[in-house]
Amino acid sequence: MTPTGGARPLDLGAGWPRHASGPVTAMSDLVVPAAEAQDREPDETGKQTTRALRRARRQQAQQDAAERRYLRRLAKANADDSVPHRGSYVLGGGRVAPLDPPTMWRATTVQACGLWPFASGSGAPMTGVPLGQHLHTGATVCGDPLNWFTRARYISNPSLFMLGMPGLGKSTLINRMLIGLSAQGVVPLVLGDLKPDYADTVRALGGQVISIARGVGGLNILDPGAMGMAAARIGGQAGQALAAETHGRVLNMVAALLTIVRGAPISDHEQSVLSACLRHLRERTAVGQTFRLPDLLNVLEEGPPRVRQVTLDRGQEARYRDAVDPLHRSLLGILDGPLGDTFAAETSTRIDPDATAVCVDISRIGEADGQLTAAAMLAAWSDGLGTVAASHALADAGLAPRRWFFTVLDELWRPLRAASGIVDRIDALTRLNRSLGLADAKITHTLKDAEALGNEADKAKARGFVERAGMVACAGLPRAEMEDLGRVVGLSRREIELVSSWSSPPGWAQDGGNEEPPGRGRFLIKVGGRPGIPIRVAITGAERHLHDTNTRWIANGEAERLLAERAAVVRAVTGGDLSGTAGPTGHRDGREQQGAGHR
Repeated sequence: MTPTGGARPLDLGAGWPRHASGPVTAMSDLVVPAAEAQDREPDETGKQTTRALRRARRQQAQQDAAERRYLRRLAKANADDSVPHRGSYVLGGGRVAPLDPPTMWRATTVQACGLWPFASGSGAPMTGVPLGQHLHTGATVCGDPLNWFTRARYISNPSLFMLGMPGLGKSTLINRMLIGLSAQGVVPLVLGDLKPDYADTVRALGGQVISIARGVGGLNILDPGAMGMAAARIGGQAGQALAAETHGRVLNMVAALLTIVRGAPISDHEQSVLSACLRHLRERTAVGQTFRLPDLLNVLEEGPPRVRQVTLDRGQEARYRDAVDPLHRSLLGILDGPLGDTFAAETSTRIDPDATAVCVDISRIGEADGQLTAAAMLAAWSDGLGTVAASHALADAGLAPRRWFFTVLDELWRPLRAASGIVDRIDALTRLNRSLGLADAKITHTLKDAEALGNEADKAKARGFVERAGMVACAGLPRAEMEDLGRVVGLSRREIELVSSWSSPPGWAQDGGNEEPPGRGRFLIKVGGRPGIPIRVAITGAERHLHDTNTRWIANGEAERLLAERAAVVRAVTGGDLSGTAGPTGHRDGREQQGAGHR
């Protein structure tokens, strides 16, 4: 609009320099948005108005809110506590109409090395020797007293006590532990195999089998054995301490034999005389040589000054003879009696300290010869534990690697009833096995085996074996026996009923074939107050041939074939070739499995 009168319009920018009005005005320092950022009405550039832009932003916010609500509903529907077992109905919920059962696969750790160990546990212990499968879940159960004490820390005492009726597989389970621990470098020691149950397995493992019986092999109880050699090798103060312990072990063994012959323990005076005689013999014997029981009798007959001083003879021959004659007669009873052929001569085969496994076989001793059985058991335990002590002494001196040992005492009821000295020795072993560096397994039938001992002190000591055991394994037992065991171990009513059902006899087979007892190969493992672990043991073909306790019941026509198969398995196991022998007996003929001789 032009003003009237020809006047020029007012120029508000007069006097200001060109381009003075930019992003910040020169008059007020106010920020002026760029032209591209200013809201304008639609013009020839096609840009949106301010109203249109607000509407677009509002629509985008509504869409984002709807997306967030959908994601929240989807997350809530897929939560663990709200997903149906067939899947959710929402998008991506994995809804399925038919639910197929999962397929079960079984493989070794070599075949399924990428899957093992499984990410989800089954609650069964997996530390130790693989024993079998859990009866309820089918999961693999592993365990043994040594690994549960050293690695898993489940138990505070590396010992196992096993009870069960005959023929249900007790020694089969111990044989499985023996094989597994040997593969881990542990040395199994079967010190007194009464049947034998473990001799073939020890041979297959490349171990040493020593036979003790009349006319077969003997053991010189005065031989210091591995402890004497270790003391001479170590030398110094440590060697002298080990030599003194060797002297005490030999003295206790002679006293134990005299106790068996007399039926009563020897007096303290007689033990002092024996100690003086043994020291006199040791001083007169060259290093590396041994002496025998006849040499001990000769020392008593001669009466050197050291021995006479102990008897307080005061220079009178009659007083000396009165003091030593009872001891002299008892030693003559050993030499000329039922024990002389076995313990009067030199040791036929010494225990090899470097052996991978050791089995002292006393199965050729007659069932009725209780004195010789007790003496052989005592001598085997004394010699075996002396070897363990020598191994640890050499390891402490840095002269040998550290080795662990696993001792097995099967048919515990037989040595317990033979002599009271064995009760004390086993009692000391169960209290000191942690310091001796060895785990042990004791096997018997029932707790009532301890009730047959001679005095109340021995009975109390035998009952203490179960109380101090870190693991207790039960095969089939009668209900009354399980009730007594429950007061010691702490068994629930369900566990008592389960183990009692395993002691039932097999049913009458309708087809005339063999039918296994319901409890064969089934065990309940208890550790303290924890719930018991019921397992089922399935032996392999190699174990079936190596461990058969029913060899006396094989027909004449089958004996040679089974002996040949066993020899072949021993050669295969020793050579490391298990092809064709390691299949589980469950895939074989049923009659072969039933005749496998679980004990």
